[in-house]
Amino acid sequence: MGWSAGSDVWGRKVSFNITLAIIGIFAMVAAASPNFTALAIFAALWSVGVGGNFPVDSAIFLEFLPASHQFLLTVLAIWSAFGVLIASLVAWAMLPNLSCPTGATVCTRSENMGWRYYLILMGGLMIVLWIIRFFFFTLYESPKYLMGRGRLREAVDVVHAVAKYNGRSSDLSLDQLEDAGLPRDDSTRTKREDDRASLRPRDMDTSALGALRRNLQTYDKGSIRMLFATRKLAISTSMIISLWAIIGLAVPLYNAFIPYYLATRGQAYGDGSVYITYRNNVIISVVAMAAAPFGGWAVEIPRVGRKGTLSVFTILSGVFLFASTTARTSNVLLGWNCGYSFSSNVMWATLYTVTPELFPTKVRGTGNGLASSANRIFGVMSPIIALYADLTTSVPIFVAGALFLFAGVLALALPFESRGKASL
Repeated sequence: MGWSAGSDVWGRKVSFNITLAIIGIFAMVAAASPNFTALAIFAALWSVGVGGNFPVDSAIFLEFLPASHQFLLTVLAIWSAFGVLIASLVAWAMLPNLSCPTGATVCTRSENMGWRYYLILMGGLMIVLWIIRFFFFTLYESPKYLMGRGRLREAVDVVHAVAKYNGRSSDLSLDQLEDAGLPRDDSTRTKREDDRASLRPRDMDTSALGALRRNLQTYDKGSIRMLFATRKLAISTSMIISLWAIIGLAVPLYNAFIPYYLATRGQAYGDGSVYITYRNNVIISVVAMAAAPFGGWAVEIPRVGRKGTLSVFTILSGVFLFASTTARTSNVLLGWNCGYSFSSNVMWATLYTVTPELFPTKVRGTGNGLASSANRIFGVMSPIIALYADLTTSVPIFVAGALFLFAGVLALALPFESRGKASL
């Protein structure tokens, strides 16, 4: 919530540039954890970065896209699937050979270094990506965000800079934005000039805390109220948050325990080794790669659109989970899991498209943050349900499947269909 709402205050660039560094630093530090408590604390800290990366990135991407290409936000999810595939490949290569055998009564640190090496490697990869993102990739501030803040001159400059980078030209001018009815009072100032006008240098607190305080002072206290400004928008916002919450409860009930389910069911079928478990996880991840491009095509189908795609593939995710409980061999279970992987990734790709499209630019970060927070809060409940429902039974799977079915029906009731419409 903090990163997303903050991006409505200080802009998208700050959150975009910092989150990967947070993930990488705390993942690598976590590798030195002396006990599970320390590991859990560091996992919570790197999750601060993860929680800010997804919603802010989707907002940035959407705000640079023309209406005709907003379907690319769905296709963007292929990178998430690719990341899961990389993580699964690394786990498959390292964990079977560098972990204690299943059922071992004694497990020394030197025999169980796999997960530590895994965190170092994946955290190091995040640091490398952060270096590329921060030092080698030029990200301009979102022009829609700048217009929402009344910084029209900067918005025009960004549009011209992006056009020049792509070998094009743009005739957008400040006068055109003002003629369109955008506020004029701040339009001839940049953010730096606003700071100079509001505080004299000798009075300005130049500390990091002072800069944060000045930014927070510009935050519109009515931002959350703006998400409920009209009856239709209030219903839409409430339903989107509810969808994220329900799916946030359903997904971890299964996804977080997939390796466990594969291993325990595999043992029952006679092939539950760590190697086979992570091999199957890689196969499931490969199938997920096709979901985002397919979703990008599906959301543009007339009379189907975002709502239809989200509903159908959320329901299919539940159906595949129910079907997985009928498996009597490891290969059949793998097949059902591949079906679930594909459908749930189409669902996620569509949800990450619909959510920012439905919120106005000025409060898009706040709206994304509320939805993401609901997802995380309800996700915390999943391990508790799984614990009391008993993972050795199929009860958690049935609960997750039922939640998916309910969410799929709810998606059809969304009051807005954003296909073919420019984001606000």
